[in-house]
Amino acid sequence: MPYAELTITVPDSVWISEVSRAYPETTFRVLAATANTATGVARIEIAGDESAAVCEEIRAYDAVTDLTVLEADEGAHRVQVETTVPLLLSSLQDSGVPIEMPIEVRDAELRLELTVPSETLSALGETLDQLGIAYTVERIQQDVESDPLLTDRQRWVLEEAIDRGYYDTPRRTTLVDLADDLDVAKSTCSEILHRAEERVLKHYLADERSAPIEATATSD
Repeated sequence: MPYAELTITVPDSVWISEVSRAYPETTFRVLAATANTATGVARIEIAGDESAAVCEEIRAYDAVTDLTVLEADEGAHRVQVETTVPLLLSSLQDSGVPIEMPIEVRDAELRLELTVPSETLSALGETLDQLGIAYTVERIQQDVESDPLLTDRQRWVLEEAIDRGYYDTPRRTTLVDLADDLDVAKSTCSEILHRAEERVLKHYLADERSAPIEATATSD
């Protein structure tokens, strides 16, 4: 299946487009989200020096029906946002695109990594074109191994963690230092590692459980 990297320009009609343009140094990390044609709910990490002010800005939008602060740290807020008319998320879902979280929005641009069948990628492009949503295909690679265990980003972060001694005993680096070295937020680094670890462990145990059990014959 093809692997593709897209940069999608979030439409002006979507609240996160306007607020992210107003705060271009702030990163919005969508950690989880679901939507239907009428409503959407997303758990978002707002990372930046003005994250508290950004929360108040978001509350003021008519499309935002509720914002709950889940965690508040210096330079970052984790919130749950409920909205009406979740245009972009519902469009991705309608195209049959499985969304790999987290995804980031910064200055009205959303970066998306996909490994999907060619017809699904084409359907996404058609949907975005019909809605007038601008996007750029940054990279597309054919002949990607079907159903890869890890995404490119997960493999990169996991390999860097191994190389830097994150899994050594004792550890040679911390999660904070690893995130700093890779230029990603600590929470993003943790989330990516957790998802990668989950896939690797489940794959390993599935192989172990499916292996035939050798019976040892005993004599009376």
